[in-house]
Amino acid sequence: MGRLNVLLFQGALLMSCVCMCSVCGIAPQNNRIVGGVVAPDNNWPWQASVLSSSNRHFCGGFLVNDVWVLNSVPDIFIYLAVGRQRQFGSNPNQVIRNVDQIINHPEYNTDTSDNDIALLRLESAVPVNEISIVPICLAAPDSSIHTGVSTFVTGWGTLQEGGGSDLMLSPSQLVPIVGNRQCNCNYGVGRITDNMICAGEEGKDACQGDSGGPLVTKQGDRWVGIGVVSFGFGCARPDFPGVYARVSRYMSWINENIETNQPGYVTVTSTGTDSDLSPFSNVLLFPFLQINKFSRRSRPQWPAVETRPPRTTSVPPTSLWSR
Repeated sequence: MGRLNVLLFQGALLMSCVCMCSVCGIAPQNNRIVGGVVAPDNNWPWQASVLSSSNRHFCGGFLVNDVWVLNSVPDIFIYLAVGRQRQFGSNPNQVIRNVDQIINHPEYNTDTSDNDIALLRLESAVPVNEISIVPICLAAPDSSIHTGVSTFVTGWGTLQEGGGSDLMLSPSQLVPIVGNRQCNCNYGVGRITDNMICAGEEGKDACQGDSGGPLVTKQGDRWVGIGVVSFGFGCARPDFPGVYARVSRYMSWINENIETNQPGYVTVTSTGTDSDLSPFSNVLLFPFLQINKFSRRSRPQWPAVETRPPRTTSVPPTSLWSR
């Protein structure tokens, strides 16, 4: 009887995973970030807006099932909105939830931003509807993402370094992958770890307010999350691409914490020259500790959102929020 229960549990877990795999990464439309223009509604239906206790946009995130959101390590009291297109005005598809648990990666390093990744659990499930609220697929551990692969980063962050932000969600914008070896040459050897992935070029990058949001690429008919916005040196500067947590390194950790309805995983394949396999550059622009990295958590000065969610009493102890 005990074995039967185990088999039934395993079967239910498999069914939930298959169900999530069947819907993840499908967007009805696909078309701001630095260099961006306004995105049509429902273009990025996994995009989340993390809200501070004063109900202002603080950073991004992305839905991986109907209860869990992937994010960079947060440091404020938050709510979370999905199905949102605008930071001010009408959002007919918006759903706001309190966050009742935050799980920071246990090996997150505040000095280097290594393992800058976290899971946020919503107090109740959001209605996945295949149009405006859809979970993203995640990159599987055996993914191979070569230099130059076209990726996209979205969010409500500033449109340029030191500039203002639009109130509309950003659209598709090509942000090419930069191999870790080249990225290390630019930031300082040892600065970029195997847990990070770099993307961007002059004029194309994430920026302040985009932290925690997704770096995605398309594999077949599925959109796959391959990175989590973490930090950069300024925004969209030449030779300094944005740095992201590499999602494919974290499947085991994610699945350990999401016990049911686990995310769908897709192996990302690509061809071309991968500078991770090339010799180090002979130019070291900056020694390791002389780079002043810029977090992308800075909050743009949005008007307060129109819909105020109820205050929660179920937020975990402050130790879960510490950096």
